[in-house]
Amino acid sequence: MFDRVLILSVSIGGGHMRASQALEKAFFQLDAAREVRIVDTLDYINKLFRKLFLKAYVDVIKSAPGLYGWFYEHFDKPRQNQGLLNVFEKLNTRPVLKLLEKVQPDLVICVHALPAGIISWLSEKSRVDVPQAIVTTDFDVHAMWLCDHYEHYFVAMDETKLLLEALGVPANKVTATGIPIDPVFAESWDKAEARKVLNLDPDLATILVTGGSLGLGPMEQLMRALQQLKTPVQIVAVCGHNEPLKAGIDQIARERPGGSVKMVCIGWTDQMHMYMAAADLIAGKTGGLTASEALACGLPFLVVNPIQGQEQRNADHLLEECAAIRCNNLPVLAYKVEQLLGDRERLARMQANARRLSRPRAAFDIVRKLVEIRAGARSSSPRPAEVVPAPV
Repeated sequence: MFDRVLILSVSIGGGHMRASQALEKAFFQLDAAREVRIVDTLDYINKLFRKLFLKAYVDVIKSAPGLYGWFYEHFDKPRQNQGLLNVFEKLNTRPVLKLLEKVQPDLVICVHALPAGIISWLSEKSRVDVPQAIVTTDFDVHAMWLCDHYEHYFVAMDETKLLLEALGVPANKVTATGIPIDPVFAESWDKAEARKVLNLDPDLATILVTGGSLGLGPMEQLMRALQQLKTPVQIVAVCGHNEPLKAGIDQIARERPGGSVKMVCIGWTDQMHMYMAAADLIAGKTGGLTASEALACGLPFLVVNPIQGQEQRNADHLLEECAAIRCNNLPVLAYKVEQLLGDRERLARMQANARRLSRPRAAFDIVRKLVEIRAGARSSSPRPAEVVPAPV
């Protein structure tokens, strides 16, 4: 058992925090830690960097997704941008070091590349001596995740494990577990019953549309395109914390009352597992957490204009495994959905493929592996981990 586990996350979108909370639940349900603390690393970095980091991400994703994709690909060059990364990490180490001195964890888990790099830099400079586990939150691994000082990597797929090995990570230092998601997504629900609980029509085919916690992506355009469906369906749009988006989609729903398409629009919800259980198909952002949650519920993805970068790569994996279809032109979106919903055998195969790819117990597999690693480390070296105090 661990005494104190520190999980360093980042509150960009909701995925990293959801992964952190899944790990926290797994630690407690397995009785593997006395204390688990989740910290938003953005609260412990240089204020100017934090402001620029958040604003740049959201603004570029909204207004220039192609530019974001360019940056993503440009910096996905292992070890080639290390000098720039070292400067960034050095400027953001002091508050994180003070946090480590206060918490005195015997394990640090990083679910974002930002804190992973900071902890690695501190370890390199002998400022901390604490094992770091790195949990990636997309199907692929970007070069920004690469560190020199770590205890173990946990990745989404066997293919990703092979990639890290090719980049120099020892095979015994990386495990393909899947992305940690809340164990509630592993629960089995009858679709009709889930729809009743959510006050949805139990007999209508259901499409779930989501833009993540920030409500990003072309959701309004997507909803207008889906209005052209002739097959009776209900569409549930989850807008997250984006109130203007919710207002816009509510207006779209009011424009064509009745008809074959019924629209339901909600904001942020803690019942995503229920909405996924109620759905036949999910459309929207292919973030690592959303995709993993959908797979656990047997939901095929309708990929529409994914954000270039990690979401594009996640979509590629889903398409390769026949757990998704893609629409590049919104005018034909309704046609493609009609074709899929009208082919029950094809839809059932895609749902089966989604379940085959799912790893709903990933959080528990990660915790069990960490306990195993700790037991092995204790048997070979009784020296406790420590944080070296910062010089006055």
